[in-house]
Order: sequence, then structure tokens, then C-alpha cells
Amino acid sequence: MKKGLLIILSGPSGVGKGTVREYIVKTNKIDITFSVSMTTRKPREGETDGVEYYFVSQEEFDRHVANGDFLEHASFVGNSYGTPKQAVEDLRNQGKNVFLEIEVNGATQVLNTVNDEGVISFFLMPPSIETLKKRIAGRRTESKEIIEKRVAKGMSEIKEADKYDYVIINDKVKTAGEKIIKIIQEKLA
Repeated sequence: MKKGLLIILSGPSGVGKGTVREYIVKTNKIDITFSVSMTTRKPREGETDGVEYYFVSQEEFDRHVANGDFLEHASFVGNSYGTPKQAVEDLRNQGKNVFLEIEVNGATQVLNTVNDEGVISFFLMPPSIETLKKRIAGRRTESKEIIEKRVAKGMSEIKEADKYDYVIINDKVKTAGEKIIKIIQEKLA
């Protein structure tokens, strides 16, 4: 059985990674499995444990780090995030194409450690910094201080875009999603 692709979608907070991922999944044009990350942050309204994230305590998260259980992990604004390594490898070994929607530091860790030809990476770019600020503030889930930290971090993360296989501007979700789908389809052909 052919090993599945590892598809990385990354970019700054607020760029629309989740929205683009949802579009790609809903089109059903490519067979992908979404990797569920683990986090210590509290669920946002409408999020379900085991669907958007596995929501865990900091102590449980730290145990996983100490055991080397993550493909990547990072902390930001007081919360930790990580991708369970064994789950991703099991899925890929079953021939499934695994989709990682992760932040830039985590994507860098994955790109530096997973060295096989089945990895394809996308950096989702906002059309402008002003648009990024509006998207982050528009969530209405975080304080002004957290929003400012996310925007500052996003501006520095944009400088990392050249490390990815493809840079996709997320001006319109459908357009960005279709570009990503086409590239993945070509890689699978």
C-alpha cells in the first residue's frame, strides 16, 4: 500500500486556515483525513472535544511532550498546541492523506523532521495586514491584548512563507481552497 501524503496548511492566526480547510473537506474532491491536534486552551463556542481539538490540561499535555508523543508542539499566549505523532503515522501508513492545519512554528518543526517525498506544504497568506487584523478582531473571542499579540506574531510569521512549497493568498475562501485542491490532485496523480 502506498503511504499517504502529509499535507500541511499553515499561516498566521486569523488568516482563515480553518475556513479554507472546511471548504476543502466539504468539496469532497480529494480524499483527506484531518489530523486533530491537542491543546490546553479552552474550547470556543461550538467546538467539540475530539473534533476541532483534543482539549487537555497543561499537565497532561506536558506528559505527552516528555514522552515524545508529538510530531510538533508549541505554546502561544498561555496555551499549548501539539499534533499526536503516532496517529498521523498510522493514518499515512494506511494510505490516508493526512491534513495538518497548524501554526507556523509547528509547521517548521514538521518540515524539519519529516523528510519524505510525501510531504506538501501550503502557507496561507492574508491579502493584507489590515485584513488579518480585522479577521482576528472579528472573532470577538479574545482580549485586545491577545489580538495585538496575534497580529504581531502574524506579521513575523509572514516572513517564513518562503519555506513552504506553495504560498496561497486567502482573499476568497473558494479561490484559495480550489488552488490547494488542484495542487494536491496533481501530487496524487
